[in-house]
Amino acid sequence: MITFEAQCARLAEVVGIEEASTLLDWLQAHPQGQLDLSDCTHIHAANLQVLMVKRPTIAALPNHDGLRSWISAALPPQVAA
Repeated sequence: MITFEAQCARLAEVVGIEEASTLLDWLQAHPQGQLDLSDCTHIHAANLQVLMVKRPTIAALPNHDGLRSWISAALPPQVAA
């Protein structure tokens, strides 16, 4: 699930493949936008590919240890917190 705000997208719980195009559209419309992944427990690889291409600032990493490690390894330069 993704909740979009003015300058922050909050990814929570399971973020599935069907949300990848919406995430891409938001990131293109908000190039300075940040992501809050703190409540995310699973992200489909399609969404990770979007993040790897667009390289947004990660305002908060996932609280879930395994996912936090995976995201940190894939996106280290743009992590803000």
